[in-house]
Amino acid sequence: MPELSRDSVSIFAPAATAELGSRIAAAIGLPIGIPEETTFTGGERKLRALESVRGRSVYVVQSMFGDAQGSANDRLCSLLFFIGALKDAGARRVSACIPYLAYARQERRAAARDPVTTRYTAQLFEAVGVDQVIALEVHDRAAFDNSFRCAAAHLEAAAHFVRHFSADATGHEFAVATPDIGGSKRARHVQELLQTAIGRTVNFAIVDKKRTKGIVSGDLFAGDVAGRRVIILDDLISSGTTVLHAIDACRHAGATRIEVAATHASFAPAALRIFESGKPDSVIVTDSVPLNRGFLPYLNKSLTVLSIAPLFAEAIRRLEQGGSMSELAGL
Repeated sequence: MPELSRDSVSIFAPAATAELGSRIAAAIGLPIGIPEETTFTGGERKLRALESVRGRSVYVVQSMFGDAQGSANDRLCSLLFFIGALKDAGARRVSACIPYLAYARQERRAAARDPVTTRYTAQLFEAVGVDQVIALEVHDRAAFDNSFRCAAAHLEAAAHFVRHFSADATGHEFAVATPDIGGSKRARHVQELLQTAIGRTVNFAIVDKKRTKGIVSGDLFAGDVAGRRVIILDDLISSGTTVLHAIDACRHAGATRIEVAATHASFAPAALRIFESGKPDSVIVTDSVPLNRGFLPYLNKSLTVLSIAPLFAEAIRRLEQGGSMSELAGL
């Protein structure tokens, strides 16, 4: 496919996601635009483009995570207001590239009068006039698809993980395990891709999980992992409680090696116990969220970070050139 032209396509990334945005832009062969960001007394913020976007297709890369520099709400509001400013500045089309979409786990009512914040978040994007939302590995794909009335594209990290594990598959018999029933479809997809990649059977397992007031319990285990290299697959890791519960269940069922693969490294300080415990043989995540500084000592040791920049770059190419988005799940 021909390269995209900077005269017709612009890519921006606010400071919080500038590093990942730069990698995505470099993979496409375009410069990254860093918006001017101003914080006023009282905490109000303003973002504006420092170049003309009139008539252009604009992509804004922003992960909606929280850290010491800002909350998920800060990044959500900054993204919304910047999209509005770009539309006002005459952009032909504005797409939000969101490696980590906040509030994607609040997709249903688990108790009376619970908010369905996934839907409210979608309405906010629609209100500022976004043309398309491109998100990576949301908690519930169906809820994501049903929440947005604007165009919405869902990207998956499955192929990244499969390439990582299949590169070192010789002499290993694999199993893929999901730490809760809700993640079965995601784990099944990785199982099928891995079977194709290595040319032999990959087993499947489910660990039952029940969460009551933050306490994870449950002792149901279904599947055969005995004597196998097990990949525990989840969409994100926060406190690590779910992952540790699944690791213990797989060890008890006879797994010889256990690796955890999670798309979003949304590590809370409590997640350090995953690495301090030495229970997993390795943890593999993507760079959808910047790595918390406290986890840097484990990087390239028991922790591996895969970049999703090529995936977003390919998605942007296909959207601009009319390529198939559905094929991206199998790349």
